[in-house]
Formats: sequence, C-alpha cells, structure tokens
Amino acid sequence: MGRETVGDDAELLARLRARDEAAFAELLGRLHSGLLAAARAIVPTAEIAQEAVQDTWLSVVRNLDGFEGRSSLSTWIYTILINRARTLAARERRTASSAAYAATPAGDGDGEDDEPGLGAAGRWEQPPAPWGLDDPAAAMASRETLEVVERALATLPEAQRLAVVLRDVEGLPAGDACNILAVSESNLRVLLHRGRQKVRRALDQYMKEGTRPSRPPPAGKARR
Repeated sequence: MGRETVGDDAELLARLRARDEAAFAELLGRLHSGLLAAARAIVPTAEIAQEAVQDTWLSVVRNLDGFEGRSSLSTWIYTILINRARTLAARERRTASSAAYAATPAGDGDGEDDEPGLGAAGRWEQPPAPWGLDDPAAAMASRETLEVVERALATLPEAQRLAVVLRDVEGLPAGDACNILAVSESNLRVLLHRGRQKVRRALDQYMKEGTRPSRPPPAGKARR
C-alpha cells in the first residue's frame, strides 16, 4: 500500500461520508488484506482475525464523522484494528486456561541490546553464509519456505511481529508504522532488526538443515 496524500484522504473521506459505495469498495480493496495480516499477528486464530477486521470496518462506518484527520485515514483504521484485535486476544486469554498463555512472551525483552548496529546485538552472531541455491527466487516463493517464515513470525513477540508485518509484508511507510504502533522511529528500527534477525535465523536453519521452527501452541485454547 502506497502512502496516501492529504488530498487523497480528504477526497476519499468526503465520498465515504456521503455513503458512496464505490468509495467503500475502494477502501476495502486497499486495506482489507493488510488489516487481516495485522490482526493475525495479534490474535490466535484466523477466525478471530476475521472477527477483528469485521468489527473494525463497522467501527469505521460508525465513526467516520468523528474522524478529525490528525493521522492518515489508513493509520486511523489500522489503529482501530490493532486495538480491537488486542481486545479480542484479551478475551481469549480470559476464557483460556492460564497455563496456555503462561509461556507466551509478553514483551520484547529477550536479553539483546536495544541499539542495532552497536556491538554484538547489532550484528549477526555469525555472518550469514550463502545458501548456495541455483534459483533463490524460486526457493523464496516456495510454499515450504513461506511456511518457515510464517512459523518464525508466529514465535516473535507481538510488537516485533507487527513491525515486520506492517513494514515488510504490507509495505507501509516507516512513519505510518510508527504512528500505528505508537513507537519512535528508533524503536521501530530496533523492533524490525530483532524480528528480521530471528526470521533470518529460521531461514538459515531451514536452508542448511531442512528443519523448520516449531509451531507455537495454539493461543487462546484451554489445555485438557
């Protein structure tokens, strides 16, 4: 998704407030898949992600007249989505056994330094070795490789996972990602560095050894 201009926002917003169905279809086509990806980075199942996105669109329709334009329209919608997804994730935690969530990382503190590029934490523990592939593009497009990336993303703390999804998967500008996540540019760089590094490690292990990251246990489900 490309960056929206103020003029684009104003024109689209006027059409949305006039209940222009084509404007809603345009907005849906522009943002829906990205919202699903962001929701899936927060909630435990695809079904709950769908629920979060549906609730988000309802909230957008109900609150369009109150949107003051302090951020871009897409940033406003992503913020609604993330808040709703976090609410639904909390609901799942309340209804699940406490043991199912006890092992889930609650934050980003994993013992690494906070500044990438300074000292050991800003560099690979070992320089990444070439994978020796005849066709790297084909390998990256393979279903198995994509599954490795998805599993690696699923193991990241939420903030890292969202940062990678918003910037690397959905291609949002850094400024928009900062606004959505309510972090500074330096903090976003830290989150991206850590998240990308862990995904790269998983890919290295898969390419060299053929092993994939373990899937985390399904969140939000009580263990019997």
